[in-house]
Amino acid sequence: MTMHQDAVERYFTAWNATAPEDLAKAVAAAFAEDGTYTDPLGEAKGHDEIAATVAAAHEQFPGFEFRLTGTPDAHHHLVRFTWDLVSTADGSAPVAGFDVLTLAGDGRITGVAGFLDRLPEA
Repeated sequence: MTMHQDAVERYFTAWNATAPEDLAKAVAAAFAEDGTYTDPLGEAKGHDEIAATVAAAHEQFPGFEFRLTGTPDAHHHLVRFTWDLVSTADGSAPVAGFDVLTLAGDGRITGVAGFLDRLPEA
């Protein structure tokens, strides 16, 4: 497995963790201590803020999981990919987007630039 593939896998493990201790562990494995996450809805820096962002997404969309769509594209210390937020009950996917990860030398994420392509209607 390449550094890029491993980073994407750890990223999705973090975004799909729901138990607080699993989430904390997954975020620490995926992100550098001072890692950042930015999307149109907010910003987070560091493990605690990133874990809170993930937990808030699960509170807003209980019973959903983030799934990779397509094949990640990577070069140097960057990787980009698309994803859907999918209901485990009925398979609906009201949210979709793409993310660009910046990786440290150890493969952990130093920054995420997230973009939302589809959101549920208000």
